[in-house]
Amino acid sequence: MKEKYDVVIIGSGLGGLVSANILAREGKSVCVLEKNNQYGGNLQIFSRDKSVFDTGVHYIGGLDKGQNLYRYFNYLGIMDGLKLKKMDENQYDVISFDNDKVEYPHAQGYDNFITQLSQKFPKDTDAIQSYCDKIRATCNSFPLYNLKPGDTYYDNTSLLSLKISDFLDSITDNEKLKSVLAGSNFLYAGDKDKTPFYVHALSVNSYIQSSYRCVNGGSQIAKLLIKKLKEFGGEAYKRSEVTSFGFENEKLVSVITKAGNEIKGDLFISNIEPKFTVKMLGNDRLRKSYTNRISNIESVISAFSIYIVFKPKTFKYMNYNYYHFKNYKKVWTAADYDAKSWPEGYMVSMSVKQNRNEWAENMTAITYMHYDEVEQWENTFNTVAEKGERGQTYEQFKAEKIELMLVELEKKFPNIRDCILSVYASTPLSYRDYIGVNRGSMYGYVKDADSPMKSFLSPKTRLKNLLFTGQSLNMHGILGVTISAVLTCSEIVGREYLVDKIVKANEE
Repeated sequence: MKEKYDVVIIGSGLGGLVSANILAREGKSVCVLEKNNQYGGNLQIFSRDKSVFDTGVHYIGGLDKGQNLYRYFNYLGIMDGLKLKKMDENQYDVISFDNDKVEYPHAQGYDNFITQLSQKFPKDTDAIQSYCDKIRATCNSFPLYNLKPGDTYYDNTSLLSLKISDFLDSITDNEKLKSVLAGSNFLYAGDKDKTPFYVHALSVNSYIQSSYRCVNGGSQIAKLLIKKLKEFGGEAYKRSEVTSFGFENEKLVSVITKAGNEIKGDLFISNIEPKFTVKMLGNDRLRKSYTNRISNIESVISAFSIYIVFKPKTFKYMNYNYYHFKNYKKVWTAADYDAKSWPEGYMVSMSVKQNRNEWAENMTAITYMHYDEVEQWENTFNTVAEKGERGQTYEQFKAEKIELMLVELEKKFPNIRDCILSVYASTPLSYRDYIGVNRGSMYGYVKDADSPMKSFLSPKTRLKNLLFTGQSLNMHGILGVTISAVLTCSEIVGREYLVDKIVKANEE
């Protein structure tokens, strides 16, 4: 390590890695510090029985040439290195319900989306068209989403305060259609009474444009970004958990790792959750009103996931995802479960390997889970980098939940148990420990249309040389976090300058 860096970045999630690459390209000396054995945060993968699973990247949108994420990744120099498989163009997502034999497709391409869904709802084509028009109009209101410098959207009250549920009510009386249009809301943990339409629009638009799976897992994104970072002279270190900050004359000058190493810098970017960053700073470094606001922001619900390894050549590969609910009314209430009704819905996805498309190697099924269910074990900690035991009662808890999930999956896939080689599970504690998020939150902070600025966080903090980045700013997801990194770096190099460079990189 150098004696001092221009920029020290805490955490190697996508926001941290994109920020590191942008600033290294601008000639700054950059150091990224990661606590885990793998770089990437939600880009991490893991292997069970020689089968690779994604932690968070189950599919990616907007990667056709000229589309928004393509343009960002092309500027970063990683687009050509990605190994991708395009998902089924007529149904990249399928929405389904118990006791309903009809499956409802979300198709790639807006015209195709309307065509495919209109076959299931022939009397509601105008409503489906209105839905698609509103998504595109909404996304056009976010400049960086479209790689335009433009003004920020924060003062656009009508944009931020329109609820997805209110908009759907305005275009159709067909309750099932409303649920189908909102059926992929596991993407953002939608809440009927809170979620703004813009969150829905920004989440689904890029998938409608184009949908891909990462061949052999999403960790390739992190690996490519690390490789590019090093090409521009940047540095990155694993197993280097930052535990505190160093100050001289009230100025932030360094970070200190768990091993006792001090890394000095002129500027610091925290890619770990703002709640944890504020705790590390201590109560006397920031205004109490600021720390209280951050500590009181509501975190998005967490998840329970099962990871199924299939016996060879027993379960057919599906080139699409399922979003399945016990009935169409549960689309908005799957998080409001009780012990008897859990799980009320789930998302199913599959990994894909190069040249292996006929048979599925594995399956991931994700459902909501409140952190309260695992709170009795919250004083335990367990990752590959730092092994710990949660005890037999925790293992029994997971086993019981796995069985309940399998019972639900059997309704959709009757022969699935015959195909299973092994099953593993993760809980909100797994997300908390590996990703470093408050209460295992899936997607950062809750967006509330009734209080649109309550969860808003600027990249700038009350310390002049400390910035935030990551999914807790603006939007989550691959595209949302990439944009958050651009916002963060814009505070350093200038927004118009940076956007212009990204645009010009795509004109070459």
